[in-house]
Amino acid sequence: MKIAIVGYGKMGRMIERIATERGIEIALKLDEFNNADYAGITEENFRGVDVAIDFSIPAAAAGNIERIAALGVNMVIGTTGWLEQEAHVRKVVADTGVGLVWSPNYSVGVNAFFRIVREASKLLSDQPEYEAWAWEIHHSAKKDAPSGTLLKLVDEMRAAAYSRRVDVSSNRAGTIAGTHEIGFDSAADTITLRHTARSREGFASGAVRAAEWVAGKKGFFEFADILFER
Repeated sequence: MKIAIVGYGKMGRMIERIATERGIEIALKLDEFNNADYAGITEENFRGVDVAIDFSIPAAAAGNIERIAALGVNMVIGTTGWLEQEAHVRKVVADTGVGLVWSPNYSVGVNAFFRIVREASKLLSDQPEYEAWAWEIHHSAKKDAPSGTLLKLVDEMRAAAYSRRVDVSSNRAGTIAGTHEIGFDSAADTITLRHTARSREGFASGAVRAAEWVAGKKGFFEFADILFER
């Protein structure tokens, strides 16, 4: 199996290490220097590539997806901050017949956390005395705030029919890998649900796992589909 890494920063380097340990060949590495204005996404560069893993920047994500899909290459997308273009991306995937896995977070624990938060929200949706908050903190280099993971958690709450206001907040500081917290508070008690990542390694490992899974498949998938449903 051969993969391309699109966005060769800290995550890209960790993906390279984990993929290599699993016997996967890194056929191409693109960054802001060799992929300015998408110059690196060419038929020649992607010849023989089975899957591209994108951890680039929000402004480039949709453009990367369009151009890589046009080459018939499957993708794993870990970049966040582009979901206002999700409908367009889904159409691109359908029109080109490629396979794409998307998640705001490729940690197995976080994807289980999504389900836990949904269930808690469902249980409390008809209990008006409980108000809710959603909070996260990441390293100071993270581009988007709130994080894609926190927005996904709030979406899970809404999907569980929790219709009351959710107070959303974010912090950026230091080198923190990522902490996400959902809380419910009433006059009687407080419920706090929290996931804390110790490093980026869990994200990178999940992304490589998604790449192995999506090779040769067609359609738009979420990482949770791979873990819990398929």
